[in-house]
Amino acid sequence: MLKKNSYLSFINGEWIEGSSNISIKNPCTGESLGFLSDVGESGAVKAIEAANNAFELWRETTAEERSFLLKKWFNLIMKNKNVIAETISKESGKPLKESLVEVTYGASFIEWFAEQATRSSGKILQSPEKNKQLMVIKQPIGVVSAITPWNFPMAMATRKTGAALAAGCTVVLKPSELTPITALKLAKLSIDAGIPKGVFNVVNGRPQPIGKVMSNHKFVRKITFTGSTRVGKYLMKEASKSVKSISLELGGNAPFIVLDDADIDDAVNGLVDSKFRNAGQTCISANRIFLHKSIHDNFIKKLKEKILSFNIGNGLKNSDIGPLISKKAIEKIELNVSDAIKKGAKILLGGKRHRAGELFYEPSIITNVKKNMKVFKEENFGPIVPIINFTSIDEVIDLANNTEYGLAAYFFTKNSKNLWKLSSKLEYGMFGVNTGKISTYLNPFGGLKESGLGREGSEEGLEPFLEKKFISWRMS
Repeated sequence: MLKKNSYLSFINGEWIEGSSNISIKNPCTGESLGFLSDVGESGAVKAIEAANNAFELWRETTAEERSFLLKKWFNLIMKNKNVIAETISKESGKPLKESLVEVTYGASFIEWFAEQATRSSGKILQSPEKNKQLMVIKQPIGVVSAITPWNFPMAMATRKTGAALAAGCTVVLKPSELTPITALKLAKLSIDAGIPKGVFNVVNGRPQPIGKVMSNHKFVRKITFTGSTRVGKYLMKEASKSVKSISLELGGNAPFIVLDDADIDDAVNGLVDSKFRNAGQTCISANRIFLHKSIHDNFIKKLKEKILSFNIGNGLKNSDIGPLISKKAIEKIELNVSDAIKKGAKILLGGKRHRAGELFYEPSIITNVKKNMKVFKEENFGPIVPIINFTSIDEVIDLANNTEYGLAAYFFTKNSKNLWKLSSKLEYGMFGVNTGKISTYLNPFGGLKESGLGREGSEEGLEPFLEKKFISWRMS
């Protein structure tokens, strides 16, 4: 039964109702935002079939035609920037100023790939034989299953969808059931922009049954996923059954390294930028903070002053830090902090829930952190700052690499020799050098080790959605 304030799925240009409902709540206030209508496995199948049917026509459009429609979509998104940002803040809890940045950042991928669509090309090779032409052509891979997380409900969707549509693929998007409304607003604007029915579909519901269909269905030729390493491994296993192409952007455990020659004020500001955005709930958030022993006290003093100036509360009311996304998320933070205390860590600041609400956690500084603690080993996904001291660059490289993850790393130094040593020795896919901000549509976003496979964004971003065909042509 369809409940009041229900959010449906968008399949083949139509709004489709499911058979059950999931409550959607604002994590800041706990108030109901409505109900998500769960279309389940059957809805996922319908969306994939619609995308497969639409692919036959969409793949034949010219790059210029796809570029034109994507630019219209981009313009409509920017025209509706404030409405989309407010939606993001309501369903994710992040401060409105961060949501506005996300809309601009997310839209930049649509604009970028609209241009990249016309730049993609094959090549002619010099043949070693007479009367022979050797060529490589590129064609869209087919139907794409895109599965995105709750922490960036717009940007993760557009980074995947923009590239796929520009390449000539069709998309079935599964947003998080915690933050599904933003994706539906994007779907509405895609139709307004003239993108044909079935080219972009959004399926909503519980993740396990829908995810299984999206990773197994014979029409799906590409899976792109952002989320936990655990789920990424599951999708790899499912994709292997029919040898589907897969791109994964998974967990992180980012080191943030401050050497003895660093500008301390810059480093503190960089940590604030990286650590506390979205209350620490980002895959590239600084997770382990390594301070050279000589600058430890000064850094901590300045960081504490910054943290105490934060306005913590409802994202729609000019706050700096919002809540964690769920009860499960805040309980994990409490578990990790408790584990650290039991093993000898000290709470210098915070260490408990904030009075602003049930899902708010105080920005916290934890010192005397060791390698055997959960706050060192795991992706914390919260506003906690675990501090580890070091005395040499070789020591900190070993400590920073002591993780199965390899997504992003940050370090602050004025010495170019240190810069190159850290960049070459640290096992990470992206680096912020003297900055806590690294994300842009221009950078190839992705990691090493168990942080994923492939890259998104940048001039490389179209390639995962294209198949290469080699032609050897003997001319008579």
